[in-house]
Amino acid sequence: MAETTAQSLTPRNVPAVHTKYRRIQTPIPVPESIPILEQLRRYEPRSMSGQPLVLWDRAEDCQVFDRWGNMWLDWSSGVLVTNAGHNHPKVAKAMIDQIRHGLVHNYCFPTELRARLTKRLADLAPEGLDKVFLLTTGAEATECAIKLARTWGRKLGGDGKITIVTFDNAFHGRTLGAQMAGGIPALKQWIVNLDKDMVQAPFPDGFRGGPDTSFDVFLNSLERQGVSADRVAGVMTETYQGGDASFAPPEYMQRLRNWCDEHQVVLICDEVQAGFARTGTYWGFEHYGIVPDLICCGKGISSGMPLSAVIGRDDLMDLYPPGSMTSTHTGNPVCAAAALANLDVIEEEHLLENTQRMGEILQPELRRIAGQHPQRIGAVHGKGLVASLHMVKPGGIEPDPKKAGAVVLRCVEKGLLMFAPVGYAGASVKVAPPLTITEEPLRESIAVLEEACKEVLE
Repeated sequence: MAETTAQSLTPRNVPAVHTKYRRIQTPIPVPESIPILEQLRRYEPRSMSGQPLVLWDRAEDCQVFDRWGNMWLDWSSGVLVTNAGHNHPKVAKAMIDQIRHGLVHNYCFPTELRARLTKRLADLAPEGLDKVFLLTTGAEATECAIKLARTWGRKLGGDGKITIVTFDNAFHGRTLGAQMAGGIPALKQWIVNLDKDMVQAPFPDGFRGGPDTSFDVFLNSLERQGVSADRVAGVMTETYQGGDASFAPPEYMQRLRNWCDEHQVVLICDEVQAGFARTGTYWGFEHYGIVPDLICCGKGISSGMPLSAVIGRDDLMDLYPPGSMTSTHTGNPVCAAAALANLDVIEEEHLLENTQRMGEILQPELRRIAGQHPQRIGAVHGKGLVASLHMVKPGGIEPDPKKAGAVVLRCVEKGLLMFAPVGYAGASVKVAPPLTITEEPLRESIAVLEEACKEVLE
């Protein structure tokens, strides 16, 4: 992953835009926003200064507004969080009602809300995954899953069965354990004494991971690294690799499931970016025809509030005795109320079906745009309402983060909001609108991206 640089605070005059869904009527960044942006740069770590300089004031459904009259169509979902759209009235009302009710925190003391949410998530999960541990962030969920897998491995095979296998270019969060488990070199370069029992295998995307997507690549990779199956406690994979929106072949994942069963290995699916209808199935792993042992989820679980969860088998989830696996804000009442309302919205407004319909428009259109720039867009990966355009330098597959950044910036200046490029070498333009988006704004968004690509890539 390439290092993202801070955006320039110098306002740039851009053409005015005024459509039903987009409005740009100031330079970008807005001159009046500069003092606030400078204050943020003064008091926040510089790691926070990598995103396009849109000073969010409010957001509604699939649009984001600043306070100076600009309006963007949102292709970020606030980094794949607002599956039910920004500030959905039902989700907002649930939070307000809970605050007015008079309980906003309770640590691990029991509440009816937590009971309702854990049951609801267990009912949504595949049969056999009956226990739910509520947390705050995706990284907290993946760290918990690693801990459970290693505890399970030690129970079966002692200290020799603790290896966690993940995949090259994988992202599992920014806490220390999650960064070590992930497969992005830039997130490990400052870590001293990396955990030698966290290893990576090539991800079978048919592009960055090489043309061979057979499961033999996984087995050969472990053999080259001197990792025997009896040492492996868990395998953790993003259902799709987050930055690149890359999926594995179903037959690969089915062989991985069988291999884990054969060797008593915990299979963990990191669904933080994939769950709750994002990919055109409710859970992303449904594309593979498998059931993991542990699911890590978050982001779209509440469409805005900090909440995550680990869902899994009873024998795994009950490894720790009372009081020894908890979290300060587990199942926070306001967050739990938001999540319950969000899950209702996904069901009642048929957002899974909408994702499928809109995905049938989005994915072919993105491939069409890529076909206009075969020397610059090396691949388009994705399903449903998530995708990435892999920007490359002419003549091969070498990533081109500068062109990716230029495409994103041009889109933002035209009223289409995306976050900074992500994925391999920071060269993927990520597409992730709220699941509430309808055909008219979706097609307008696609037209903006097409214009931006022509201006930047030709």
